[in-house]
Amino acid sequence: MSALSVASARAAGAADRAPAWSLALLSMTMIQVGASLSTRLFPVVGPAGTAWLRLCAGAVIFLALRRPRLRGRTRRELAGALGLGVVSGLMTMAFLEALSRIPLGTTVAIEFLGPLVVAVVGTRGLRQAAWPVLALAGVLALTQPWTGTVDPLGILFAAGSAAGWGAYILLTAQVGDRFEGLEGLSVTIPVAAVVASAVAGPGAAPSVTPMVVLAAFGLALLMPVVPYSLELLTLRRLTTSAFGTLMALEPAIAMAMGALLLAQVPTPLEAAGVALVVVAGMGATRGGGRTAESPEPLLPLPD
Repeated sequence: MSALSVASARAAGAADRAPAWSLALLSMTMIQVGASLSTRLFPVVGPAGTAWLRLCAGAVIFLALRRPRLRGRTRRELAGALGLGVVSGLMTMAFLEALSRIPLGTTVAIEFLGPLVVAVVGTRGLRQAAWPVLALAGVLALTQPWTGTVDPLGILFAAGSAAGWGAYILLTAQVGDRFEGLEGLSVTIPVAAVVASAVAGPGAAPSVTPMVVLAAFGLALLMPVVPYSLELLTLRRLTTSAFGTLMALEPAIAMAMGALLLAQVPTPLEAAGVALVVVAGMGATRGGGRTAESPEPLLPLPD
């Protein structure tokens, strides 16, 4: 076992002793800090180039932690992992492209519509259907399209990231049931890195320097390496309903990190909009756990 694997195992043991909710909150905070710090690479390699470097660095780290076992896998298992990797790459690039145009809190609130819709699809009753409507009202308060100052392309990229997050959840439920521990991530993140390389690599590569590569590895630890690993540990100890309720706090955390690290101070109306999205997320995930016959899905937070 490599020194990196030993260190990872010790860290996992320490995390097992921490309250499950604290791991989820730490994961979400790290994701938003990573998103905020990623903006510093935008002038050098662009948003998509930043996503490419982060995913490549994350792929290297995950492969060092765990070599995936592909031999003996069914076509369905491999197709699910491949699809999840493609979605992860596109979603990461769309998120950072949106972040380059609209505030972090607004980006995450729009992105959160994806898992919110997934949470209520297939449920019965008008009460559940009301949650996406409430969240949409919050997004309208954030973007204020009636003012004419909203960046349409930023909203479009955030909506694309929302669709990707919804698909990510559905695919991860399948992949998480078939790959153990970090093995699934050591397959999907390299695939995501290949997708980002095809899209953003040629344009960003000429601007890459050793310092940029070093920064990319630091950002990769903040997202996806440590947060996704924390979420794996969290989901072993919480139901998906409880985890989903905690995940609903992410738009609020994003707004707080945007204010602290990016000087994106929200107006009272924008703060109220995020509050509506958080309430909608908590309401939609109540009672959303899977039965004992159906394994718990992995629902990691995207960036």
